[in-house]
Amino acid sequence: MSKTRRTEIPTASHGQSSIAGSGQYPQVRMRRNRKADWSRRLNAEHQLSVDDLIWPIFLIDSKTPRTPIDHMPGVDRLNIDAAVKAALEAAKLGIPAIAPFPYVDKALRDPTGSEAIKATNLMCRAVAAIKNAVPELGVITDAALDPYTSHGHDGVLDEKGRILNDDSIEILIKQSLALAAAGTDCISPSDMMDGRVGAIRTALDAAGYQDVQIMSYAAKYASGFYGPFRDAIGTNATLIGDKRTYQMNPANSDEALREVALDIAEGADMVMVKPGMPYLDIVRRVKDTFAVPTYAYQVSGEYAMLMAAIKNGWLDPDRVIMEALLSFKRAGADGILTYFALDAAKRLKASQ
Repeated sequence: MSKTRRTEIPTASHGQSSIAGSGQYPQVRMRRNRKADWSRRLNAEHQLSVDDLIWPIFLIDSKTPRTPIDHMPGVDRLNIDAAVKAALEAAKLGIPAIAPFPYVDKALRDPTGSEAIKATNLMCRAVAAIKNAVPELGVITDAALDPYTSHGHDGVLDEKGRILNDDSIEILIKQSLALAAAGTDCISPSDMMDGRVGAIRTALDAAGYQDVQIMSYAAKYASGFYGPFRDAIGTNATLIGDKRTYQMNPANSDEALREVALDIAEGADMVMVKPGMPYLDIVRRVKDTFAVPTYAYQVSGEYAMLMAAIKNGWLDPDRVIMEALLSFKRAGADGILTYFALDAAKRLKASQ
């Protein structure tokens, strides 16, 4: 929830103080509104609620319910039964949606990511099971090939190792249709291929999935903060080269607005900025420019940094988890994909 107020601030003139406002100290004392809990709450410009949370989870095809992820303390890979239980817990806490990501057996990965388009793959089976058990919970699924390719890239490569944009889109379309048939509520293209949002939207509509939403990774940067995530889906060891030819340059801001504009024009219902905290300026620019539903992903590296400091006793989890999430709301995000979603939802419920 946001309680943003837009106020005209008087400018200094005729010898007035350079401090913005119509009065001066001691008549104006900013601390008055901070003196009591009731006043701080009443004057809060932004609020974080459970409605702002999307919970990313990791899937694995295993008889073992939960498998710890080394680089993400407190986060496990879940088999389908455990994922259904997690979805039920999320729904009970009021979390609107989850975003599952698969750890694909290496034996199923190939250069074209052919496993991604199969109706019997881990993701499709998990989506169907979750939607059957918790139909009211939103399920947001990635359209990207990196969990499925033997080279770890989000698209297919030519013989020189270059990403083939249009060939990749054709596979992403088939992946999206398979996920839609399984019951996903929202396709989230994270591959950063040019034109993929429009192609997926057209294909979904033609197949009768007009109600399936698209949340595009519109401004996804070639970031160093993705390492723990790649460990979680098993692509750290398989990735050949890097992703700088299709993910965005961290130096660029205006380019993000162009990317967002294109995705909106192609039919994106919602847009996302990834990573989150290092790119709060991008979140603010996107929201101010387009006024569309705008989301931020507090990525694995951000989570791992906070958890490492918390585990070492350097940071207080009761303060920093919620403060970090609130920063996204202050920057203009309508919601946050965060591995802290379950923890945050419990804290919010306890504070009611």
